[in-house]
Amino acid sequence: MKNLLPPTKGDTMKIAVMTQPTFFVEEDKILTSLFDEGLDNLHLYKPGASPMYSERLLTLLPNDCYNRITVHDNFYLKEEYGLHGIHIDDATANPPAGYKGHISRTCNKLDLLKETKKHSDYVFLKYIFDSQTEPDCKASFTMADLQEAADRGLIDKHVYALGGMNINNISIAKELGFGGIVFSGDLWNRFNIHQELDYGALIEHFVKLRKAAG
Repeated sequence: MKNLLPPTKGDTMKIAVMTQPTFFVEEDKILTSLFDEGLDNLHLYKPGASPMYSERLLTLLPNDCYNRITVHDNFYLKEEYGLHGIHIDDATANPPAGYKGHISRTCNKLDLLKETKKHSDYVFLKYIFDSQTEPDCKASFTMADLQEAADRGLIDKHVYALGGMNINNISIAKELGFGGIVFSGDLWNRFNIHQELDYGALIEHFVKLRKAAG
């Protein structure tokens, strides 16, 4: 685990971006542009997809971006491409046998958060707000729940807010003491992967998110 200093008022929050779950034509160009604009934490999330497509996407990205990518599946890609680490979408599942690198996890219960942090470099806590991409996925916690967790020190620099995060609620995550924010729908909803080629609005919005998290 990294030995990080405790966050202080004014610290920049980390930003993680989840990829779209499906592959699309302009994806490598968009991801490269996001890295160019300062993205330092991309989560390659392609559930159920053949690993060959993830490999192809990785070969289309600049090599110097690999150490800023975490993979959610097909964990061999981590070593194959020198990626930053792996993400386990389960608070209690074991990592691959013999794995020694960076590990992050997803947790959706506050009573599991303390233990999950012990075995992770950072943890995605979901759903903080209603999902913007999955209508049936509603917030898992009340604001009172989250405030109590923050007061108990459960929410800290190793916990990232996931679920319904957008430019309007970054300040809430800051006040609660989250170390980072995970963006998905608020970013990808600004580009139609089936009909558009111009992704300028998506990149401009990412720049706004990054500044708001600063």
